Amino acid sequence: MKIKEIAYTPTFKKAFQKLPKKIQLEAVNKEKIFRQDAFASELRTHKLKGKFKDYYSFSLAYSYRVVFRFLKQNQVLFVDCGDHSVYG
Repeated sequence: MKIKEIAYTPTFKKAFQKLPKKIQLEAVNKEKIFRQDAFASELRTHKLKGKFKDYYSFSLAYSYRVVFRFLKQNQVLFVDCGDHSVYG
């Protein structure tokens, strides 16, 4: 599924700035892949559960994730990013 538009919450923007530079660079690369195919195998995109049941997550690196939700079929909102504390 190709993504045409990504919006970013203020929470996401602030969390992104706090990521290590290496992870920020990885995030930029993963976003390019995400735009081409939100469910590309290297992203390990998956639907979340519990209070995050309306959200999805994909991996930036072993311990880092981007949490997002679909607004429309090809529009998403990046909600947060970081280590597993983004689920708290």
